[in-house]
Amino acid sequence: MTQIDHFIAEFASAVWGVPLVILLIGGGIYLLIYSRFLPFRYLGHSIEVLRGKYNNPDDPGDINHFQALSTALSSTVGMGNIAGVAVAIALGGPGAIFWLWVSAVVGMATKFFTNTLAVMYRGRDTEGKIQGGVMYFIVEGLGKQWKPLAAFFAIAGLVGALPVFNINQLTQAINYILLEPNDIQTGFTSNLVIGIALTLITTVVIIGGLDRISKTVSKLVPAMVALYFFSVLVILFVNYDVVFQYFGMIFTDAFAANNYKGDPLLGGVLGGLILLGIRRGAFSNEAGIGTATMAHGASKTSEPVREGLIAMLGPAIDTLVVCTLTAMAILVTGVWQSTDVNGVSLTAAAFDQAIPYVGNYLLLLCILAFSISSLFSYSYYGTKCLSFLIGAENKKYYNWIYILSIIVGATTSLSFILNLIDGFFALMAIPTMISTLIMAPRVMKAAKIYFKKYGLSK
Repeated sequence: MTQIDHFIAEFASAVWGVPLVILLIGGGIYLLIYSRFLPFRYLGHSIEVLRGKYNNPDDPGDINHFQALSTALSSTVGMGNIAGVAVAIALGGPGAIFWLWVSAVVGMATKFFTNTLAVMYRGRDTEGKIQGGVMYFIVEGLGKQWKPLAAFFAIAGLVGALPVFNINQLTQAINYILLEPNDIQTGFTSNLVIGIALTLITTVVIIGGLDRISKTVSKLVPAMVALYFFSVLVILFVNYDVVFQYFGMIFTDAFAANNYKGDPLLGGVLGGLILLGIRRGAFSNEAGIGTATMAHGASKTSEPVREGLIAMLGPAIDTLVVCTLTAMAILVTGVWQSTDVNGVSLTAAAFDQAIPYVGNYLLLLCILAFSISSLFSYSYYGTKCLSFLIGAENKKYYNWIYILSIIVGATTSLSFILNLIDGFFALMAIPTMISTLIMAPRVMKAAKIYFKKYGLSK
């Protein structure tokens, strides 16, 4: 197991090298400038669309704009925000959050382009049903000769969509918050019991398909974000005297890298810190990875640009709001310096210190909602990848692999899980960014027509 762990760590480090960072962040910056900062200029219009002002029940697709964003957010607003941010701070200190923000700002442009393409070039599966996603927009937009690139995305997506990180961290949270304080012995047996319980819950929802998934998460996502937001505001109020000090440290430490404990990149610790922030940002908001295109591609709309405007809200909500809340809770309580726990346990320590007796349980409630909603969305992504590869009639087989992986996630080490998912996320980004950069002019052409049509040109 140690050798496998080492191999997976080497694999993740290799694919997350300088070329991928240039493709993901450099490509995102190019899209941001090329669009003349479009995501920020039309924020007001995107909120109007989200509120249902332009909904048309006769448009093609399966779910409305709000359900599409909720489904996409339920996979991104999850353990990446609670545990992923904690991992970033434990390894990189406050400065890692600045680079997380950079990935989000750039990611808004990337999500606009990728999700506009997801609706612009929808394809049909072997059952004749309309489908969206990176693999479909590559084939429909670039031609059949590009199918190997589409298949590469779908194969990487089969592993990238596995819920092992969420399950691993949820199991750790239940052990740390619920079982250990009540003198219940934790270990392989308790982890296995948790894994089996989560398997049963997930099975009930995912067998119901996209309709049940989207309806469930569209109720869960707003509620869990509101509860989490309230809890962190309490923590910030309790520690109000150091809030501005630590908020300032996010900026100063971003370039000094005084608290970075990881490996250097290009011979320097700053390079290592930037890569850490970008990796955790990509895991958090998935901009440029391509998973969200499968949810937004199913949206009920005949205006591709409209869905791109909705999708770009994802990184803003996910990283600029929820990740920042987690970061500030960990920083102002000082637990990032005073404890050696990592991942979700670090966030739990912050909640316990600032809100004694009930803080841990509030966090556990949020974690349960975050993790379980993520489980539903990722299963949908995996089935779409498998149906593209071997036919829609066979997609049900992915659910069985998915359900078995819940047990694996509950009983395996964090480092192995984190590196595995990181590595395959990186592989998914390659076809997503290459195809998006090639087709970016088509998106801008469609955007100009759309904004002129609705009298919104700026």
